[in-house]
Amino acid sequence: MSQITGKAKDETYELQNTADLHTEDENNGNGVSSSSERGTLPGNTETDKLQSHKDTVFFRDGSRRIDFVLSYVDDKDGEKKQERRREFEANLEKAGLELETEDKSNSKDQKTYFLKIHAPWDVLVTYADVLKIKVPFKKSDIPHSQDAPLQWLSRPFRLPDDIMRPQTDYFTYPFDKRKTDFFLMRDKDSFFPPSTRNRIVLYILARCPYQAEGRKDSDKTGIKRLLSNGTYTAAFPLHDCQYWEEAQNPKCERERFSLYNHWARFLCFYKEQPLNLIRKYYGEKIGIYFAWLGFYTEMLFFAAVMGVICFTYGVLSYDDNISSKEICDAAIGGSIVMCPLCDKKCPFWKLNSTCLSSWQSHLFDNEGTVFFAIFMGIWVTLFLEFWKRRQARLEYEWDLVDFEEAQQQLQIRPEFEIRCTTKRLNKITQEMEPYLPITSKCARFCLSGATVVFWISLIVACIIGVIAYRLAVYAAFASIIKDPLKDIQVVGRFITPQLATSVTASCINFVIIMILNFFYERVAIWITDMEIPKTHLEYENRLTMKMFLFQFVNYYSSCFYVAFFKGKFVGYPGDYKYMFGKWSKLRNEECDPGGCLIELTTQLVIVMAGKQLWGNIQEALLPLIRNWWRSRKGRHHPENQYSRWEQDHVLQNFSQLGLFYEYLEMVIQFGFITLFVASFPLAPLLALANNILEIRVDSWKFTTQFRRPVASKARNIGAWQEILNAVAILSVVTNAFIMAFTSDMIPRMVYLYAYNQGSMTGYVNHSLSIYNISQIPARNMPEDNLNLFYNSTTTCRYQGWSLLDDVLTIFYIYLKV
Repeated sequence: MSQITGKAKDETYELQNTADLHTEDENNGNGVSSSSERGTLPGNTETDKLQSHKDTVFFRDGSRRIDFVLSYVDDKDGEKKQERRREFEANLEKAGLELETEDKSNSKDQKTYFLKIHAPWDVLVTYADVLKIKVPFKKSDIPHSQDAPLQWLSRPFRLPDDIMRPQTDYFTYPFDKRKTDFFLMRDKDSFFPPSTRNRIVLYILARCPYQAEGRKDSDKTGIKRLLSNGTYTAAFPLHDCQYWEEAQNPKCERERFSLYNHWARFLCFYKEQPLNLIRKYYGEKIGIYFAWLGFYTEMLFFAAVMGVICFTYGVLSYDDNISSKEICDAAIGGSIVMCPLCDKKCPFWKLNSTCLSSWQSHLFDNEGTVFFAIFMGIWVTLFLEFWKRRQARLEYEWDLVDFEEAQQQLQIRPEFEIRCTTKRLNKITQEMEPYLPITSKCARFCLSGATVVFWISLIVACIIGVIAYRLAVYAAFASIIKDPLKDIQVVGRFITPQLATSVTASCINFVIIMILNFFYERVAIWITDMEIPKTHLEYENRLTMKMFLFQFVNYYSSCFYVAFFKGKFVGYPGDYKYMFGKWSKLRNEECDPGGCLIELTTQLVIVMAGKQLWGNIQEALLPLIRNWWRSRKGRHHPENQYSRWEQDHVLQNFSQLGLFYEYLEMVIQFGFITLFVASFPLAPLLALANNILEIRVDSWKFTTQFRRPVASKARNIGAWQEILNAVAILSVVTNAFIMAFTSDMIPRMVYLYAYNQGSMTGYVNHSLSIYNISQIPARNMPEDNLNLFYNSTTTCRYQGWSLLDDVLTIFYIYLKV
């Protein structure tokens, strides 16, 4: 009696030559080859290739389905790779899989071989039992919810029922091959859907050795290593049909075609997503991502509406801004001489030169900003709680409630099994299992931690470099834009030195962010691989935490600097503070009299909008341009179409970390619209517009640009949930601090109610301190002493009022009352 022996807890399986799994080739007489190194097959000619069935997902016999495809080419190292392929394919046949090879003469490029793999019934039931795959045993009798009153209003946004519910609901149970009569099995060919068949075949490929029988070398195992060393060039399951037309074979599904027509086209942007069809075709893991992205976009609508209302309030109250009127007034702002903002190069200047900047600041720094910051604190809490409810509903509907408990141990990474040669007895299962010794684990974690600290330090160093750039070039901009009557009067009239410095520094910072991201991705993957996580879930969680930590510091550090550090450690005339000490001559930046909030807004807009624009160019525009000619040729010249496996072979590979980058992009955006949203109420609107496009771009990529990924399960969004919770908590703190330290709202409110009995008249004069020009040290005085404003005045003004003054004032009023 032959068998496949396996330990379900540690996924260590020995693929033995078994009679009940290895079925004879049903098509030997038709020239079907099971080895990649055999010659050209009889009957497999160019004439056969041009027949109508060339775009098919079946073997040449038209009955056995192609569950997986491997491709390879002959090269200089052909003999060594040929031996690996021969042993690997022999072991696959011993595992019960059936193989069929397409010779390179039949491929369009005349150099690529394609190995088609079919999993017969015996293999499917054996591994379905091992993997505890859930299958239906009874039709569900739970009725669907009825349409609620006024639900007809949503009909324009809804999709047909056959798209939203592509299959009947069933009660399911883990498959047991000893009780096949218990399950609803009408047809063996369709009992396991293509997504399940692909998953089973990949499971075998990942654990099949490519060495002769009797040899024990754990490193020579799995399709992943064969792909990395170039033995095979690609491994992928097939799409069921072309995305722009239905399959001609009635036995083929049309799910890809339906997804393209009802989901992947941009004209469907206002329609709901067919989540059940996405889950059926791509698996629960991809389905849960699009469910989260769609829900996040829906919730952004409410935040965007409130942001537009608050911004509109700032526009409508534009003429009521007394502070800006005083700054622009020639009699008030024009008569106030301000102290130099840098040493030597910066002159004395009049306050009304910042007139435009003060008006711009009012658009984002007004009473509505406080309300919007409070609203976003409530919004982010509701978003997370409502998503948990939506996620729990999907877990129930998609039969994932007990997935993690039942399948966790069955997701051990093949890399862990291969690299961990030490084994120990599991006290619970009483079976030997691989494990990583504590000494090796500690050494790997120490090296990993040191690498993370080094790269974060590198980010901080780059940010310090950008700050040093701001301090160095500010003097240059100040010397150029100091006199609006010079040749640059158009520029000098609308751009202050602070704004020019902020814009250029933000652009430089964005370029540095993009460059560092290129290295961070590779470093994070390398150190995570070095740690050798045991399960796929553990691997993804560790990589997620590292990458988000990198990205968090990379994207947000400059915003944190502008929001909480710039203008807070300036000093005063005669005792200014310097970045690296007085020897550096890099005097710390001061905020514009209109406040630092407008600079934070500038920083946020450039980094956030730049990231979204660059991401859309990478995801949509470049692939569209690259594949335009090929797609056009395939559509308008069907006679030149090639086989289904060749069509899929030229598509992009969807890696295991494909969704990781999609989540990361959205979570970074989530940080922008929550952490610093008080400085830019229109941020949710930008995010909403981007996400409407993002959903369709991602769906278009999955449907038209990517090979079909192997379906995998997930009951939630994983570690991203905890990251979102942490960002939400931090956002409440950061927005409160922005109102307290960055915005001028508190000083204005204190003056309004404590000093001037409900009027803002005189606030500008009240908020500026006075300093005697004669007491300013020579090192702080401007070099150009010929045409200075101080010829007619003996004092200059500077921003000396701080939050501490407000706190003390409030405390004094409280005691007095």
